[in-house]
Amino acid sequence: MADEISVLIVDDSALMRNLIGKMIEATPGLAVAEKAMNGIFALQKIPRVEPDVICLDLEMPEMNGIEFLKERRQQGIEIPVIILSSIAEKGATITMEALSLGASDFVQKPSGSISEDIHTVADHLTSLLIAYGGQYRRAKGKKVLSHDEYIKKAETDEKAIKKQATVTFGLFGGPAKVEPVAPPKPVRSPGNTEIIAIGISTGGPDALRVVFSQLDKDLKQPILVVQHMPPGFTMEFAKSLDRVCPLNVKEAAEGDIVTPGWAYIAQGNKHLEVEKKGGSSIIHLTDSPQVSGHRPSADVLFASVAMAYTNHVLGVIMTGMGRDGAQQLGTVFKEGGMTLGQDEKSAIVYGMPRVAFELGHVMEQVSLENMARRICDVAKTSR
Repeated sequence: MADEISVLIVDDSALMRNLIGKMIEATPGLAVAEKAMNGIFALQKIPRVEPDVICLDLEMPEMNGIEFLKERRQQGIEIPVIILSSIAEKGATITMEALSLGASDFVQKPSGSISEDIHTVADHLTSLLIAYGGQYRRAKGKKVLSHDEYIKKAETDEKAIKKQATVTFGLFGGPAKVEPVAPPKPVRSPGNTEIIAIGISTGGPDALRVVFSQLDKDLKQPILVVQHMPPGFTMEFAKSLDRVCPLNVKEAAEGDIVTPGWAYIAQGNKHLEVEKKGGSSIIHLTDSPQVSGHRPSADVLFASVAMAYTNHVLGVIMTGMGRDGAQQLGTVFKEGGMTLGQDEKSAIVYGMPRVAFELGHVMEQVSLENMARRICDVAKTSR
């Protein structure tokens, strides 16, 4: 497999194993390490094939995905796991349990347990496999294709179906580094932080769990979060964060009053905005078109809080593919707010924070392990 990221496919359906395998083999930089029909066989194969990432179904006989993750933790296996999840409400609950047990991220199956249309999420799935598998290989001191090597392989490999855009902003090492431009000039001096807004995508479930578990219990400023996630999952995601966070965490609802000591997670497929009315701030959810390719969009959130709170915003952009949030984090900056960006070393995909940094919109780059502490310190500093 040379420098390719090797994937162990675990699914009880022979059809799904075959379809997923074809998607992986058609993607430059990825290779199938092995296939297993349940968790028992997967555990037996891991020491022999040493995969870089695992693609795991949750509903399987003998040992299902949840049982596999528990045994993986018991055995101290660190290989990242991407979950294939069903759409149903029960699927969302089990998916969040899987994330709490150490799964890294998930992909929603288009049409139930056996999805013959799995190819419709091929780009999303293979991008996650590249991101997490690549990070694991690098952590183990193994080589990963560079951006230029990827492009060369994609151009010469007749099986290649991936678009070059898939590797932009962080995958396979990303394109050449670019020095940030001069930051915009703020129209006013920073004020005391009254609200915290976070934009995050690929790698977010794990990263937010780390940050939220380390927040100070006396943090007063409310937190608004856009995490790219499909509808039906954000309520369970908010509940899972609430269990580890000293603050109260909920899925945002139309008309919610923004309350100190609370964190609000944007609903899947709904933009999250705030409106100041009287002495209160009210949450609004909208169905307006996608922005930066997403709904909810971090750009929409950052623009909204910058308008409502001007220089009293702390804007944070974290791991994620693409550029959502990067542009409007600059509006927070221009209005006199404070801005933080996750650093390259700790980001699963240094895409969104990278673009924001190169645009000059990030005042300070912070590692994941220090992010909660920095957020609390900035929020509590009088300016």
